[in-house]
Amino acid sequence: MKYFPMTSAIALFGLALLSPAASAAPDQAQPIAASPAALADAGHQRLLPLEGGRNFRDLGGYRTANGRTVKWGTLFRSGSMHDLTATDFATLSKMGLRTVTDFRDTRERQNEPVAWPQSGSPQVFADDYSMNIGSMMQLLSAPGLDAAKAQEMMATTYRELPYQFAGQYKRMFGELLAGHAPLAFNCSAGKDRTGVAAALLLTALGVPRETVTEDYLLSNRYFRPTANPKPGSAEEQMAKALPPAVLQAMMGVDRSYLDAAFAAIEQRSGSVDGYFRTELGLDDAALQKLRALYLDPNPA
Repeated sequence: MKYFPMTSAIALFGLALLSPAASAAPDQAQPIAASPAALADAGHQRLLPLEGGRNFRDLGGYRTANGRTVKWGTLFRSGSMHDLTATDFATLSKMGLRTVTDFRDTRERQNEPVAWPQSGSPQVFADDYSMNIGSMMQLLSAPGLDAAKAQEMMATTYRELPYQFAGQYKRMFGELLAGHAPLAFNCSAGKDRTGVAAALLLTALGVPRETVTEDYLLSNRYFRPTANPKPGSAEEQMAKALPPAVLQAMMGVDRSYLDAAFAAIEQRSGSVDGYFRTELGLDDAALQKLRALYLDPNPA
């Protein structure tokens, strides 16, 4: 089983640290209500109306640099699907959901399994790996941890994500190239591993960086954890001990985090196109095929 370093564990396992009361603050960090690119049109909803959905969003409607738009009802990003109800499963089945790529680690999936129905359920892809939770707890309990240091840890994590999860991202793109859509991809909160995946996907489709960032920042509006840590657990103790500003930095999203991911790509791979080629196996022909499959045929 693969193990990820503690900086990644800090950000990626952060969902377990929150109580509902701690989840209300992130909206204040990145005001996005007036962002036109992030709004859905009158006939579609950005956030799917699911009873048990967690940050479950449609990536449709975003405009590319050449005026085309991402198809609605085809590409979805989400947090954990553990709380989906029978009604939700029926809704997703009616929408034709065919594939799910689950970026959560083994422990996350065991703690929040998804009870897909026996019939009409999508094919689910996931990898067994483990995050170093013990090291995370030690680092988070160190004296002097403040919001600035938490943001620095998040940025460090984001610089690692495009490469640590390249294998899973490559598989997601492979499923899309095979036409296995509608497809949803998720992690626990639907904001970090999923946020980078969505940014890469929208970029591959030709959506401008500013629009990509606006979609990323929507997690500050739509991510609302509802589950309390188990009483007496290390997660509960840490949630009580961390200052609210630190929790906000970890459990919200910030433009600087995604910027750090793209900066690492530019530094290590030379360019986003270079990353697509070397890490994800996406050459020009593959990118053109993706756009043919998932963009409306004519400019809006």
